Amino acid sequence: MKFHINHKYIKRDIAPDEIFLDSKNLPEFNTQQFEGRLEKPIPKRSIFFLGTFFFVCALLFVYKLSYLQIYKGEAYFKKSESNTLMKQPIFADRGLIYDRNKVLLAWNSWDKADLNKFSSPLRTYTLDPGFGLLLGYVSSPAKDSSGNYWQDSFLGKDGVEKAYNTNLTGKNGVRITETNVKGEVQSENVVTPPTAGENITLSVDSRIQKKMYDSILSMAKSVSFSGGAGVLMNIKTGEVLALTSYPEYNPTILSEGKDKKTINGYFSDNRKVFLNRAISGLYAPGSIVKPFVGYGALVENVISPLKQIFSNGSISVPNPYFPDKKSVFKDHGSFGYVDIKKALAISSDVYFYEVGGGYQDQKGLGILNIDKYAKTFGVGMKTGIDLGSEKEGVVPTPDWKAKTFKGEMWRVGDTYNTAIGQYGFQVTPISMARAVAGIASMGTIPTPHIRKDDKTFESQVVSVPVDKNMMSVIQSGMRMAVTEGTATALNLANVQVAAKSGTAQVGLGNTNTNSWIIGFFPYDNPKYSFAILMERGPKAASGNATRVMSEVIDYMSIYTPEYFK
Repeated sequence: MKFHINHKYIKRDIAPDEIFLDSKNLPEFNTQQFEGRLEKPIPKRSIFFLGTFFFVCALLFVYKLSYLQIYKGEAYFKKSESNTLMKQPIFADRGLIYDRNKVLLAWNSWDKADLNKFSSPLRTYTLDPGFGLLLGYVSSPAKDSSGNYWQDSFLGKDGVEKAYNTNLTGKNGVRITETNVKGEVQSENVVTPPTAGENITLSVDSRIQKKMYDSILSMAKSVSFSGGAGVLMNIKTGEVLALTSYPEYNPTILSEGKDKKTINGYFSDNRKVFLNRAISGLYAPGSIVKPFVGYGALVENVISPLKQIFSNGSISVPNPYFPDKKSVFKDHGSFGYVDIKKALAISSDVYFYEVGGGYQDQKGLGILNIDKYAKTFGVGMKTGIDLGSEKEGVVPTPDWKAKTFKGEMWRVGDTYNTAIGQYGFQVTPISMARAVAGIASMGTIPTPHIRKDDKTFESQVVSVPVDKNMMSVIQSGMRMAVTEGTATALNLANVQVAAKSGTAQVGLGNTNTNSWIIGFFPYDNPKYSFAILMERGPKAASGNATRVMSEVIDYMSIYTPEYFK
């Protein structure tokens, strides 16, 4: 058999087996695998179009690359140089401050939209009055004009915030932020997470604190005192249950720093809003020093517990500058014959003039012994309380006078005035609360502190040797002051209190008065000591501090009875 092949249509040699291969689909062929079909080459047109497409893509890519690298290269280079990598803080929570019953007093307010804490929080404080100067305030994180933090944490500026700043301050986290020249964030990554500060629990009971402040505030406004302060302390541990000062500032306003009008008003207020009167205010104590002078006189056998001195309203001594005239030292009344208990109860100045400085046949304790016994109990001295800015007082002595008044010599009249807490005598309320604790506890003098259960301070107890029989006489006289003397406002039904009131004349011409009360309770088993000062009231304003403390103890007996168990 012969085949005729038209070579016109054949451009290459074809093997015979290719002609007959798969020339026919048979039923057993797998058509899914193209068995029984002739293979066809890809058309050249398809290859042409596909090649053209890839060529155009390549041209576009080269064009864009050239545009970015050559035409815009310098601009993008400068832009990349303008991008900045910065370390930015992730703000840590500052420690919280609680009262002894876990009532929250200071906390952090975060912007609800700032879940990552990239913006600084606001330090916020309780709205209850009486805590401003105790808690203090903070200086908040601050930025410069470029938006960079030059202060990236809170700094305690007063009160607990300052005293315990190291404890309360957390450790900020760190994030790396890339920003462009416009300050727009391009990218950021957290490197270190923040660590919260330590929480602080105070020994203060916020209920008593608030009541004490409210009573001081009410008394100041009703009788025109310029200020006031109060302290209530556990005499066994030194824990302070209340420490407040009037007037006070709003710590939230100071921490935020935006209300310039109010802040400027604080600075211009002549009542010294920033002075914590409880620990930094120095005041003439008046008659509240008499228990310490009286105890010294008993121990030094200057006078016996039963000896009486006639108090007829004044004593007179020769005037060293005018021999033909006498210097008269007045009392606030005529009381007849009084022993030391009665003298403490009615606060006889004549009695303490004589046992302090001597008069006629009655020898005196003398200024050096007055100084000795005052300082034995810490009168006029720093207490070591765990708050900053505590001031040291003054017990007048001959050396003090010579330094203060250019070598002037000491006179017996100076001793008289010192014996009743006048002249240059200066004390703080906290020092008097601590000193009277020494009387209540028979010589165990604690270190006041405002952090609860702080064993460091509780171990710093000073024990001074006392004559318990003589100290019992002083305690009895202070109890008599409550039952029949100058502190009868404290003669309460629910608890027996022992106290000593004081009225110190201040100002030019002695035109104003500081009203004091110190004491302890319960009388039979003393647990708490106190000191209240009402500052610079009218001359006739005496006993006002006593009424303040009466309100506080009466409140405690009703609303915090656990302190009387």
